[in-house]
Amino acid sequence: MNTHLLGFILIPIIMAFVVYAIGRKSKEIRNVMAVATTLAVFLASFYFFAGFFFGKMSPFELRLPDICGLKFHLMMDGFRALYITIASFMWLVCTAFAVEYNRIYHNRNRYYLFILWTLGATMGVFLSADLGTTFIFFEMASLTSYVWVAQQESKEALRAAETYLAVAVIGGLVMLMGLLMLNNITGTLEIDELRGVCEGLMGDKKLLAAGMCIFWGFAAKAGAFPVHIWLPKAHPVAPAPASALLSGMLTKVGVFGVLVVSSQIFFGDATWGKFVLIVGTITMFLGAFLAVLSTDMKRTLACSSVSQIGFILIGVSMQCLLGEENALAVRGTLLYMVNHSLFKLVLFLVAGVVFMNLHKLDFNIIKGFGRNKKILKYIYLCAALGIAGVPFFSGYVSKTLVHEAMVEYMNLSPASYNPGIKLVEWLFLISGGMTLAYMTKLYVVVFVEKNADEALQAKYDGMKPYMNMGNRILLAFSATIFVVLGVLPNWLFDRVADMGQSFMGLTEFEETVHYFSWENLQGSLTSIIFGVCIYFGVVRSVLRKKDGTYINPWPAKLDLEDSFYRPLLKVVAIILEIFSKIFDKLVDWTVILLRKSLLKESPIPFELTEGNALTYKVGSLLDGLKAMFTGEEEKYEGSFKHRLAMMYEKADEMSVIVTRSLSFGLIFFCLGLVFTIVYMLWFR
Repeated sequence: MNTHLLGFILIPIIMAFVVYAIGRKSKEIRNVMAVATTLAVFLASFYFFAGFFFGKMSPFELRLPDICGLKFHLMMDGFRALYITIASFMWLVCTAFAVEYNRIYHNRNRYYLFILWTLGATMGVFLSADLGTTFIFFEMASLTSYVWVAQQESKEALRAAETYLAVAVIGGLVMLMGLLMLNNITGTLEIDELRGVCEGLMGDKKLLAAGMCIFWGFAAKAGAFPVHIWLPKAHPVAPAPASALLSGMLTKVGVFGVLVVSSQIFFGDATWGKFVLIVGTITMFLGAFLAVLSTDMKRTLACSSVSQIGFILIGVSMQCLLGEENALAVRGTLLYMVNHSLFKLVLFLVAGVVFMNLHKLDFNIIKGFGRNKKILKYIYLCAALGIAGVPFFSGYVSKTLVHEAMVEYMNLSPASYNPGIKLVEWLFLISGGMTLAYMTKLYVVVFVEKNADEALQAKYDGMKPYMNMGNRILLAFSATIFVVLGVLPNWLFDRVADMGQSFMGLTEFEETVHYFSWENLQGSLTSIIFGVCIYFGVVRSVLRKKDGTYINPWPAKLDLEDSFYRPLLKVVAIILEIFSKIFDKLVDWTVILLRKSLLKESPIPFELTEGNALTYKVGSLLDGLKAMFTGEEEKYEGSFKHRLAMMYEKADEMSVIVTRSLSFGLIFFCLGLVFTIVYMLWFR
């Protein structure tokens, strides 16, 4: 069974080539094969998920022989079974949806090739049990998913892909530096060994530096502030199925690494917990704020992804701050990851339905598209209410657990906790309110308001079919999951948390959380009140003109990439150029100084035009003797120097001809054979 772990990685990668080859002959068979591949991976993943969910399986691992010093160590446990199942389910839905969606795109063969490659790499990340193995598949996923962003090959797509690749490569290099430092300090990169090794190294500055490098490498992929800049740029230009995977799954590849750093290397470290808390709070609030202002559907969802990653990071920080009492934080973080993956699957595919029909996503153009589309309205509402944390939807469960972890931290140590945690709690609730506000804004724009152009609205109302039956069933099924999990959290969601919590070091949790008690409902209701106030007080009053047009007042000059990162790179390039020129001149000056002093050149000797030194000296001697006895000096052409030089050159030419001839080779072969025979006869 252990070798089956390789199948999750190799089957998608190998089938990518098969699907690509088939696609050159038949698009229909290619589509079927691509969907069949993701279905096979999902069914295999679900088999292991069911085994761990019902307690029929135990963790197992696979160690491959080291390759060039690199270790390949894979493991299957409850957390990994859960996340490869979610990943493969998302790939199945997105690949099936892409069959209809990708008709508007060229280079579909290339799309399926890289989609399946990335699936294999993502499986490798979640199954990895060693950070070295994680790094290899992490980088593979970064490079293969780059093509998704550049799929349209438009100017905007290529620029966004450039940003995505730059963040991925720089983040990967920083992470690699951290991994090398960590391995040097601890002697291991095995995930399960790190907590025990690092417990005695808390406060070590080298360990902190290594952890920071690893954290920012993974945080860049997760989309945490301030390395989130690729998310709002990549999602609007990538195909909707790719956006769903980028937001729902590729960000979790980054969160996977953040979890390892925080729950294994810095477990119980309050300083580290506060650092992650600050990053998470800024990410959460900023993403929600930008989403409220946005007037593009996919950009709104992209900014929402940034915000939701912030919520998850707050859960991670609570794990460190609460130490051994972090059960609620562990379970809340895990369930928040699961929820966000599935929410973004549905929401981005809803945006895909809109774009597939209109080729636009601007609020003022798509307004009114879904007024009479009941199935699409149901699908969107389930995901929107879920991500907003409304009771009886799955998002409420995870958001409640993270919030209660914050409350528990304040109650456990009222004298020692940082008073700023109360501010963080209020920002948490306000950000939850902003989530409800921008989700309501999207709902009203697409499904309630009429388009200002009556003819365009009539076209929207009469647009049938807007999505094929297969995609309707897939999306409706996915959306219904949020209701089922939200209504039965103790029976379903708690068991999911039970099987995955050991990855973060939690072994037992015997309490029963009463999710719908008044105490837990208060946090959600507070966020809902904030959301209603923000929607009517800001969205309807400030961001919407009297004629119904939506505006985004956020200045373009405040774009972090264009106003800070790109100018910073130019400054760095100029500084490096100056230093390079100075260094180049220093090398030149050093060489000149040495050549004029220690390495001063000797006078150039007389250069012979023919012959060699021996013919020149012997010839000169003979010419001198001849002149002494005859008293005559012969011309150079008749001199001994010239004649000896000619004889030397003829002999040299003849030796070259002889040594290059076949006869010469045969002669030496025969001589060698003779000597060999003599040796064998006389000296054996």
